[in-house]
Amino acid sequence: MGQIEWAMWANEQALAAGLSDPFLGCGLFPGAVPGPIPPFLDAPGSAAGVLVCLLEYPRSRRQKGSTMERCGQKYLTAVVKLFGPLTRNYYVRAILHAALAVPAGFLLSTILGTVCLGIASGIYLLAAVRGEEWRPIEQKPRERPQVGGTIKQ
Repeated sequence: MGQIEWAMWANEQALAAGLSDPFLGCGLFPGAVPGPIPPFLDAPGSAAGVLVCLLEYPRSRRQKGSTMERCGQKYLTAVVKLFGPLTRNYYVRAILHAALAVPAGFLLSTILGTVCLGIASGIYLLAAVRGEEWRPIEQKPRERPQVGGTIKQ
């Protein structure tokens, strides 16, 4: 059996966190707005959810085997590659997700996103300790078939 690539699990978990509870809900600044909070006043929570989704949507290339690219991933891969070591290093991702999970945990409506981010943070930390790193999925140029190369002369 091969070695488990933990970053793949963390990627799915963090993406689920970014998509749950409309972009992490209003848990980043609980109590900032009195009473029920309308969705349009939830800018900090929405911004955090969008940041997590943009960071986690591009999958990393697997060490062995093939990796299936998500639809439209190549555009966000260019953005993630632009930030270099900040987005490539899983220690940074683990700290970022843990920092986003702490304030969101104070509100019951955002507990699902908080738990997902906490789990993703732990898995990213494990992946970083094991030496994993985010690598972009590069498209291989297609080889043209050789005419007459398969036909015996």
